[in-house]
Amino acid sequence: MSTSDLVDVSNADSIVEGSDAERLGRVEVPKTAQPLRVYWLYLIPLVILHLMALLAFVPWFFSWSGLVVGIMGHFVFGMLGITVGYHRLLTHRGFTCPKWLEHTFALFGICNLQDSPARWVAIHRMHHQHSDHQPDPHTPMASLFWSHMGWVLYHNRDHDSLTSFERYARDLLKDPFYLKLERRGLWVKIFWLHAAIIMALGGLFGLATVGPSGVVQMAASWLVWGVFVRTIVVLHGTWSVNSIGHVFGYKNYKTRDDSRNNWFVALISHGEGWHNNHHAQPRAAHHGHRWFEFDMSWWVIRALETVGLAKDVVRAKKLPMIHD
Repeated sequence: MSTSDLVDVSNADSIVEGSDAERLGRVEVPKTAQPLRVYWLYLIPLVILHLMALLAFVPWFFSWSGLVVGIMGHFVFGMLGITVGYHRLLTHRGFTCPKWLEHTFALFGICNLQDSPARWVAIHRMHHQHSDHQPDPHTPMASLFWSHMGWVLYHNRDHDSLTSFERYARDLLKDPFYLKLERRGLWVKIFWLHAAIIMALGGLFGLATVGPSGVVQMAASWLVWGVFVRTIVVLHGTWSVNSIGHVFGYKNYKTRDDSRNNWFVALISHGEGWHNNHHAQPRAAHHGHRWFEFDMSWWVIRALETVGLAKDVVRAKKLPMIHD
């Protein structure tokens, strides 16, 4: 991959004076999202997904195995797919790995219904280029709701077609694997295929542990907890980085945006909540820079490096901290 294939966002968050949180709500949404038009193709499935997740409050859908599958899915699909795969590997190239493993991480990321790999990467690179300014796709300076999930509910001309975001994800789209995922909504079909597989495995588990009478109940339980609930938790965890991570928390470094470190966001997103650290050094695969900033995703990458599956790992440099 040539460096010319990437939009340069490596220095987009260079150390200068940050913006103030009191600017929240004082700028308009990005001009490319005006006038506001509801993105029904995404809103409808999102509403359905949230409604289906509410079935978790119905006792019949609960099972301890379903809960375990949901928790395991949060690590496998959420951490390996989004945090390690979509973000630190594909977006920032914080490390390299064999193509088969990279593609596996990308497939895991798809299973969170957060968009195709190329579109996710393009939007995130736009964010770093314009962080906390009006062109930022999910700037919290428009509103906290906008930065959390409002931005995915409306059309944005920069995100609407392959050609519109190709400039930001050209390196991915040169790979036939990622280009194919963009065609005919293949990535969406993969999400529902993985849901069907989890449901089928739940049915088989019910058959093996309870008998024929447990097939339907266990299949439904694994679907609700292992797919619907887990997907919603991962979605809001990722969105919290965009919203809470730019409004509430503390700073280690001066950046040109208002990115913050937030322990709660770090907890629910496997280390992504050390967001000010990340914006100070976007390419670094290591987000937790102080002894108490636990970054599970970093330790996964370190483990991959130890066994030879991760190479060219970008480590955080020693920079002057605000509190030093």
